[in-house]
Amino acid sequence: MRNAAADTFAMVIFSFITGMMIEVFVSGMTFEQSLASRTLSIPVNIAIAWPYGVFRDYLLRTGHRLSPSSWMKGLSDMVAYVLFQSPVYACILLAVGADSDQIITAVTSNAFVSGALGIVYGQFLDVCRRMFKVPGYCRELSHPEPQHQEV
Repeated sequence: MRNAAADTFAMVIFSFITGMMIEVFVSGMTFEQSLASRTLSIPVNIAIAWPYGVFRDYLLRTGHRLSPSSWMKGLSDMVAYVLFQSPVYACILLAVGADSDQIITAVTSNAFVSGALGIVYGQFLDVCRRMFKVPGYCRELSHPEPQHQEV
């Protein structure tokens, strides 16, 4: 349950902020179009957050088997983000009335930027999972710190 909550929190916050920046500053969408897109994306992101987390974890495990290096984790995060998010993003833009040129520009830009976005999102998701005390992500769950008592 915590895993799904952490994944959902991370996806909604991260996608709202980065999506709006790409749509307005790169794709040339109006603020109103982007706000409509970001608003529509909230329930979509709620629906896809946990499946994306499962998909990402699968790709991380697969990548780790090939190489346990940090660059492989970054590559796995990038690939997971591009493969999972691009079709979802195109559907959202289509639903809010973006024209085909805007959709192609936004999705292509997002795919190129996803190299960085996927890695940053992976780190953000890991932080959120630790904040939500998801087992395996929270050091305190396996090694509890002594509680300090107020005197």
